[in-house]
Amino acid sequence: MMKTKLQALLLALLALTGGQALAEYPDKPISIIVGYSAGGGTDVMARTVGKYLEAALGAGSSVVIKNEPGAGGQIGFSHVANAKPDGYTLGTFNLPAAVALTYDRKADYNVNSYTYLANFVDDPNTVVVSAASPHQTLADFLKAAKAQPGAYTIGLSSLGGNDHFSAIMLSKATQAQFNLVPFKGAAQARTALLGGHVKGATMALSQITKYKDDIRVLAVLSEQRSPFRPDVPTAKELGYDIQMSSLRGLVAPKGLPQPVFQRLTQALEKVNANPEFQALMAKQGNPMAYMSSEAYARTATQQSAVAKGIWEATPWK
Repeated sequence: MMKTKLQALLLALLALTGGQALAEYPDKPISIIVGYSAGGGTDVMARTVGKYLEAALGAGSSVVIKNEPGAGGQIGFSHVANAKPDGYTLGTFNLPAAVALTYDRKADYNVNSYTYLANFVDDPNTVVVSAASPHQTLADFLKAAKAQPGAYTIGLSSLGGNDHFSAIMLSKATQAQFNLVPFKGAAQARTALLGGHVKGATMALSQITKYKDDIRVLAVLSEQRSPFRPDVPTAKELGYDIQMSSLRGLVAPKGLPQPVFQRLTQALEKVNANPEFQALMAKQGNPMAYMSSEAYARTATQQSAVAKGIWEATPWK
């Protein structure tokens, strides 16, 4: 009898303390660490989510964006992974780039170092050519590339990211051999494409939406056609089951207390459901694909496995 009463008392105390933690959080500003410079796609997403997260968490809540660029995002990813898991340090997380970094260098985090909160953006990769290119379709492009094995150049924003992985997967699926040319960012890769310095490129859709008259999209590497370019077929429609994109969401350090986790995930669900938020994201050219915590964590594990496989087969450093 005494044991039963003691157990009941302990459960009551746990419920009380959990409820207090939930009620009190947040009682100071929440930082969202962005591992890239201000103004980029990840930064814009973070600032937009942060604005609506303040409202979803309630009066008095404050969300501050802190840019910590460097080492391909590794500085920011590391900061979040090693921060105190109290809900006051969150971070943007980019897949597959963040997990790819753990294979090509020494990193003090891995795919299991985080509490995955929510993904907001799924920016599919594309296969593109300049509008001046003679290639009108993916079939045209592949035929020409196969006629000159290893000579056809494909521009990439960098090695070890979604652009690079897209080109590797395209080559494997189609048996076409390309000469991969990495640049220091999407802007340089796009300039090289428009200048005729590379035959084609693999780029995230958001990076080319403003260049409809200058860049021809041959295929989108997603499960379904994008509402931003419904006229462009998917690679799957064309016979190649290739899917790759740039995923952007929010994570916290591993070990986040359950009451804080619930408060944050519920607030982020509320952000995603906000029509005003959705309209603003669309205006910014952000292809939305909300994933809850469990789905986001599962996708991160899958992306890590893809990155590992590519690294082992074709190391890029």
